[in-house]
Amino acid sequence: MSLTKKYLKNKPACKITFELPKEAAENAAQVELLGDFNEWKAGVNPLIKDKNGNFSVTVELVAAQDYQFRYLIDGHIWINDWDADRYEFNPAGNCENSVVALS
Repeated sequence: MSLTKKYLKNKPACKITFELPKEAAENAAQVELLGDFNEWKAGVNPLIKDKNGNFSVTVELVAAQDYQFRYLIDGHIWINDWDADRYEFNPAGNCENSVVALS
């Protein structure tokens, strides 16, 4: 797993590529990125599977904020990003979410 950040020069935003290696999602038919930035809605940020079996998606987020997120595999398996900037308990308090820090 990895997070690649590229801050934009012309506006206060950052393009982040979220990557999930095939080892983390072996045999997955679908992987989605859900988080604060998409109101935790499925179908908004699907990851695309490449020829090597890795999944990735790039999103543009407002800089100077932190965002909680998780990956959803095949609609029922939630996982965190091993390379997240940190982890925080979700509002329900039943697990931790990954956090990408842009502040």
